[in-house]
Amino acid sequence: MAPSVLLVIAHGSRDPRHAATVHALTGRVRAQRPGLRVETAFLEFNAPSVPRVLERLAAEGAPEVIALPLLLTRAFHAKTDIPSVLREARVRLPRLHIRQADVLGPSPLLNATLGRRLREAGVRPGDIPRTGLVLASAGSSDPEAIAVIAEIARELRHTGWCAVRPAFASASLPRTEDAVRALRADGVRRVAVAPYVIAPGRLPDRIAAGAEAAGADVLAHVLGPAPELARLLLDRYDEARVPVGASSLSA
Repeated sequence: MAPSVLLVIAHGSRDPRHAATVHALTGRVRAQRPGLRVETAFLEFNAPSVPRVLERLAAEGAPEVIALPLLLTRAFHAKTDIPSVLREARVRLPRLHIRQADVLGPSPLLNATLGRRLREAGVRPGDIPRTGLVLASAGSSDPEAIAVIAEIARELRHTGWCAVRPAFASASLPRTEDAVRALRADGVRRVAVAPYVIAPGRLPDRIAAGAEAAGADVLAHVLGPAPELARLLLDRYDEARVPVGASSLSA
């Protein structure tokens, strides 16, 4: 039987860098697992849409689709938007079996990707004990998503940074510039900002502007098409393919 199709669902953006980064990431996923069919769809702003891709897959006779939200936390899009789109598709396309995979975060692979981007931006291992880190996410009004970002910041504090503060580009506080200034006020002389976002766009630009305005010493790039992130997509795909209770039945 052919393996399930992996459908990566991104939010979409008017910024062309967003879609280009998503396609680069899915290309890396294909390279890591040759033979797996990987499709890309967007909730808004970009084509193809999720319904359009699912209709095409059903017409081609695909047996099953693993719909993977390209999201770092379980906020509104993961809890409401994507489930709604998939429910409607199941009604219209009853022969197509659709599973929704879990969101990407939190994960050690995301932390590894953050570390990669910080090293690329010039942070050396010897710098970490004297550097404060701002973990800058897009932001959300969902308390669960905010709590996840705060917990990741606490975990990163135990990896050697002298201090770690979360920040948000929208919906929540503090902003990136406020977190940088708070670290300075605490006596931290060197500050790095790590965007906890997948692709460039309006909110990552806001993070970068805040880092510059507050005089951060280092600004890492967005997570982008890193190999660790591609591996994480495949992990979530594999997890979604395992039927609930399969491990206990095979024990």
